[in-house]
Amino acid sequence: MGKKYFLGAIALGAMILAAHADIIPTLSNVMPSGSNFQWNYASNVTVNQMVTTGDFFTIYDFGVFVPRSNTQPAGWTFSSLLKGVTPGQVSPTDNPTIPNLTWTYAGTPISGSAALGTFSLLSDTNQLRTADFAAQGTRSDGSGTKINNVGTVSVPVPEVSALAPIIGICGLGMIGFATSILRRRQIA
Repeated sequence: MGKKYFLGAIALGAMILAAHADIIPTLSNVMPSGSNFQWNYASNVTVNQMVTTGDFFTIYDFGVFVPRSNTQPAGWTFSSLLKGVTPGQVSPTDNPTIPNLTWTYAGTPISGSAALGTFSLLSDTNQLRTADFAAQGTRSDGSGTKINNVGTVSVPVPEVSALAPIIGICGLGMIGFATSILRRRQIA
């Protein structure tokens, strides 16, 4: 009897994994573009999911980008906010002082497994780090159930002004250290 339950649990787990679906943005490449760099993301929708009006994906803490440099496939609109846009039931890391990028769909439904296209914009750096992304799609079984996912993706390192508080604290520490050395020299 125990073996039967074990095999049943394995079968149930396999069905749950097979039913899981995501919208996944991936950094394709970073290319020089004048004095800036073009960041290109390929995005895909996986099996058992589709993209319908209102579905979206957000890349968190992207950092500084050139305004109005975004490009995206037809049917997608771009926005940038300091906080969110975040689908329900996921908890990505989001620094409220670094801009996020969101692309929202408003076109004919796209059923998975499908490439959604290339999403691009310009930044002043080609230096990489990782940050979270989150997405909302729609289950393709006709139920209209929203499917949310979260993961990591490469983004630009923050610009120097975003690092200013860290540099300032380190600078104050160095001033204190230098002052203590000077005092020691005067005492000796």
